[in-house]
Amino acid sequence: MDLLTEILRPARLTAVVDVGANPIDGDPPYKAMLAAGLCQVTGFEPQAPALARLEQKKGPRERYLPYALADGTERTLHVCELEGMTSLLVPDPAHLALFNLFPTWGTVKERIPVTTRKLDDIAEVTALDFLKMDVQGAECEVLAHGQAKLADTVVIQTEVSFVPLYKDQPSFGDMDLALRALGFLPHSVTGTKIWPIAPMVVGDQPNRGIRQLLETDMVYVRDFSAPENMGVEQWKHLALIAHHCYGSYDLVLKAILTLMQLGAVPADANRRYLASLPARKAN
Repeated sequence: MDLLTEILRPARLTAVVDVGANPIDGDPPYKAMLAAGLCQVTGFEPQAPALARLEQKKGPRERYLPYALADGTERTLHVCELEGMTSLLVPDPAHLALFNLFPTWGTVKERIPVTTRKLDDIAEVTALDFLKMDVQGAECEVLAHGQAKLADTVVIQTEVSFVPLYKDQPSFGDMDLALRALGFLPHSVTGTKIWPIAPMVVGDQPNRGIRQLLETDMVYVRDFSAPENMGVEQWKHLALIAHHCYGSYDLVLKAILTLMQLGAVPADANRRYLASLPARKAN
């Protein structure tokens, strides 16, 4: 058994929900947890080819559903030349034209009618500790119509845009306000894209950025400032996700110390955890 899991003894595996599960940007942050048998994943992917690939490669603790999550209404899925740009929102030609490659990548090649689903209405999701979202602009809609499911969630990783590429796409500021209103604080960033403003090309590399921020994945965690902000199980799953997905050892230690204060883990839990870390990470 994983040492941290042995220390924490959670009541169940960590429940991960991945909205827009197509792994176009590499491995998901929970890959190590999944490989170690520490979590269960429910993924959503409305694009049939991507869903087929996920189904083909899935393991025993993964399931994938063909739903597009949003507000529960009839919508149109705009399938773009670049698969990763497919969205319920309409690409904005004026903003796409600001950046190299995006006018081509964001060209809509097919429009598919879809009935969206609200996260709160998904019966298959019975627990949700860790929400990962990459749905090209529909993230705020997922949050707005998933607040009951998100009541116990402790970590949310979501793509945010500094320069929106779709019409009516929420900005980073909109996303930040929405997540703070749900009780989350910014924790870290991953996969930040710096993109060249057209028509500048550096070294024959049209995607080699200079300074301009385009988008990133922001990791938000439930406000850890007071023990009463989370229940015992929430603190445990926060620690597991922080450790295995992000290497946030300071946040793990904060969770363990809180659990010690609540009498939910052994009195030597902090020392055992710190002793398990390489010296450079524990100091």
